[in-house]
Amino acid sequence: MSHLTYENPLISRYASQEMSQIWSAQKKHSTWRRLWVALAESQHEMGLPVTAEQVESLRAAVDDIDFEFAAKEEKKRRHDVMAHVHTYGERCPDALSIIHLGATSCFVTDNSELIMIRESLEQTRKRLVAVIDQLAKFAAEYRDLPCLGFTHLQPAQPTTVGKRATLWCYDLILDLEEIEHRIEKLRFRGVKGTTGTQATFLQLFKGDHAKVDELDRRVTEKMGFKDRYAVTGQTYSRKVDAQVLSALSGIGQSAHKAGNDVRILQNRKELEEPFEKHQIGSSAMAYKRNPMRSERMCSLARFAISLTANAEDTAATQWMERTLDDSANRRLSLPQSFLAIDAVLILYRNIVDGMVVYPKVIEKHLNEELPFMATEEFLMAGVEAGGDRQDLHERIRVHSQNAGAEVKVHGGKNDLIERLQKDPAFAGCDLASALDARKYIGRAPEQVDAFVAEIVDPVRQRYQTDLGQTVEDLKV
Repeated sequence: MSHLTYENPLISRYASQEMSQIWSAQKKHSTWRRLWVALAESQHEMGLPVTAEQVESLRAAVDDIDFEFAAKEEKKRRHDVMAHVHTYGERCPDALSIIHLGATSCFVTDNSELIMIRESLEQTRKRLVAVIDQLAKFAAEYRDLPCLGFTHLQPAQPTTVGKRATLWCYDLILDLEEIEHRIEKLRFRGVKGTTGTQATFLQLFKGDHAKVDELDRRVTEKMGFKDRYAVTGQTYSRKVDAQVLSALSGIGQSAHKAGNDVRILQNRKELEEPFEKHQIGSSAMAYKRNPMRSERMCSLARFAISLTANAEDTAATQWMERTLDDSANRRLSLPQSFLAIDAVLILYRNIVDGMVVYPKVIEKHLNEELPFMATEEFLMAGVEAGGDRQDLHERIRVHSQNAGAEVKVHGGKNDLIERLQKDPAFAGCDLASALDARKYIGRAPEQVDAFVAEIVDPVRQRYQTDLGQTVEDLKV
């Protein structure tokens, strides 16, 4: 590594080696060669002047790439695909004449990218499933721990810590459905020719349309795809990229929302992300325990979200059968979207695995607000004791405002209960029993149970082999 040139932090600091390797030069150009082998092999099988020896020569050199030679060729030819054709031919001189026979550059560039997109989606799905599994465990553990709910970021009816976690988890379930859909619908570009008309292949097969279609089918199958896009220009539709990046953005949105919640709750000291023994929260304030992981997760998620518009712009501005202004752009946006979301999910799993909950602080905050939330119970208790509902309602309103002023103006504690107990209209009412937080959490615990059983468990069964992943250490 040179410290004199910029390096991509997604590679050096955040994403996994597995995702980085999918988008590596070795993977990309080995895949180009596998595509050339599949094309040559199919052409040989179908009677074109390609020998079995040439095919085997190409197959033997799939991973043996002289990148220095390729760089010199590209500088000379200003064409990356032709540079690698000649690099491959230098290694397999007996097969140089038939490499890329009838094909256009997008035969290797687009098809290889579709292969890498599929592998990246599968890797993303694995990480997503692992986070869903751990969040569901967390939700089940705290299914019935009452906590203050919030709407408009203002105290609202209580919920439970576990129920709140199901909200984070369900967002990821919806993202999983999108990722599964994108994997299912992803197709192969196939053997389509310069403008998608397959004219060169029709010429090779002397006008035999059935053989052209068969060649397309064979190469598609050899590269591990069941289906091809029905029609293409020179490229597959860039709408596919926009759809894929939108699905990745969805994961970013979900992670960012949860990360923000964790940051707010850590500010309230109700829960805390992992904090290591020697970790430093601030270079100046030694006491600080900053939510570094959640902040980083939000930061990377926001980057991934921003790339969706990029892909949409690219899809919208393609001209006719293709234009090359997508190329340099996609070299950045495709891998970096996957690398960023890979890093986001590594962080998310790390956060959930080490999340610390502080029940006493949660209870303290809940009790500070609970008297206000219990006013309907107080009202009904007063009515049952023989009081007039409208009179009691007005008394509670006045006492509540005075108690609120005590808290906000004087910095005192919520003394609504004491005020009501001194009011003769509530004499004989058991107001203290109304302050049991569990009376106000509704079906939250049961909702957690149902969510795990009906939504999460089928995911666990479907992807059982993905659940044994160890938690990946953060690089920094």
